[in-house]
Amino acid sequence: QVQLVESGGGLVQAGGSLRLSCAASGRTFGSYAMGWFRQAPGKERAFVASIPWNGVNTYYAESVKGRFTISRDNAKNTVYLQMNSLKPEDTAVYYCAAGRWPSASTTDDGYAYWGQGTQVTVSS
Repeated sequence: QVQLVESGGGLVQAGGSLRLSCAASGRTFGSYAMGWFRQAPGKERAFVASIPWNGVNTYYAESVKGRFTISRDNAKNTVYLQMNSLKPEDTAVYYCAAGRWPSASTTDDGYAYWGQGTQVTVSS
């Protein structure tokens, strides 16, 4: 079992930045990949970024490449999502997820545990 708690969401103007955090507990944090997904109103949940157990070879959705950065601190059992140059279309509930395997996945079937989500709203 893995418990995930996200934080860091909020309201920001377009062009601004936010850093999301996701604290994990339960299974050994360094043994599985982590991912971030988001769900905008009226849309399906979508992949944002993922990182394998060792933090190498990160993956991003095309829509966030060059603006978002995923990272992890295995000593703190935490994964981060640094979001820069935010756009109104980034508005969504953001979820972190714990992977089924050490390698990162870009689809939600690769993840076994999910946080409760944190709202990010970007105003124009």
